[in-house]
Amino acid sequence: MFSRKKCLSVRRQLTVIGLATALAGCSLNPFYDDEETAAAPVSQSTSSAGSSRSVSPAATTAPVATTNQPVLVQEARPVPLADNHPNEYTVQVGDTLWDIAATFLKDPWYWPEVWYINPQIENPHLIYPGDVLALVTIDGQERITNIRASTYRMSPQARITPLTEAITSIPYERVAAFLSKGMVLEKDQVSELPYILAVRGDHMLGAAGNQIYVRGGAAAPTGTRYSVVKVGDELKDPDDGDVVGYSGIYVGEGALSRGGDPATVALSDTNREANAGDLLLPETVDIPLNFFPKAPDGEIDGKIISVVDGVALIGQYQVVVMNQGARNGLAPGDILSVYQSGEEVRDRHKGGFGNSMSMFGGEKVKLPDEQAGTIMVFKVYDRIAYGLVVRATSDIHILDAVRNPS
Repeated sequence: MFSRKKCLSVRRQLTVIGLATALAGCSLNPFYDDEETAAAPVSQSTSSAGSSRSVSPAATTAPVATTNQPVLVQEARPVPLADNHPNEYTVQVGDTLWDIAATFLKDPWYWPEVWYINPQIENPHLIYPGDVLALVTIDGQERITNIRASTYRMSPQARITPLTEAITSIPYERVAAFLSKGMVLEKDQVSELPYILAVRGDHMLGAAGNQIYVRGGAAAPTGTRYSVVKVGDELKDPDDGDVVGYSGIYVGEGALSRGGDPATVALSDTNREANAGDLLLPETVDIPLNFFPKAPDGEIDGKIISVVDGVALIGQYQVVVMNQGARNGLAPGDILSVYQSGEEVRDRHKGGFGNSMSMFGGEKVKLPDEQAGTIMVFKVYDRIAYGLVVRATSDIHILDAVRNPS
């Protein structure tokens, strides 16, 4: 038989192990150590109310209070659920993590606070089409977890290339075209990209079917595809007037046919003439598409300074550029709310109709800013960041404010 003192010692050890496991399982980094060893099984049972499952994993062992050592327990804040949220959801091809989070949560950027990693699932941080996600209750707190893995995870391909078919945070095709065609160029990027030295033959300008000589940039294998981009107007930070980038004008595309200095690129398609000095942008899209939506770690107060295609009104799934970046604490996956700048109107009625102020136009009053949409950041430089409008509740414009989600 164990003595009372020894029992308490064992219980304390189990508590420490349980808390450490819980912290590891609930990490905000969804893709940390995807090949980690599975932890203890998670038992599941449907609650009598039927609204969500009740889960009692070993990883959520509660602290044991003793008369000698009080334990402080911080109460977790509840995360509002979406209206008509499902209890279970089967992930579909074409879903994004933002879509799935919005299916369960009123505010999708709280996903890291409710996502519970099921250690029995291969690559538990990733979500694949066919996976079944469920709303569960763990120690009285509502969580979302993967309760049934898709057959894709069982295939050899899933073990070799686990990210190939994983659900991305935002639509890949929406941002791939933007980045590969160089719609916006970060200031320092301009000096690092390869550029056209000359057009082969007796041509002053290049077009589809011509070959161009290229210098600069990193060495690349034969066959690498490039977009040709002209450097357009400067992008200035409206807060201090500094140049932070340039608009990019898409010229066409081609493939590297011979390396060297200069290298040779064969133009295969153009929609305007290519000139000496035009830049070449590799068509590979270097962005992380697998991240959790979350609120920024610090306070953000910036503005939209550019939009792809130069449209006057910005809507859902359009890419915008903001005058906030890594120096402001932004990171891929951060969610920002967009606010329309309030108009300035004149109060012609203050003091009554006989007031002399109303005769000369009235007092100027700035109307409050109104929330107009939500942006997810997907690529960050030092002073600017690219974001995708994932929700638009009203028209969005250049110079509208971007701030922490409310």
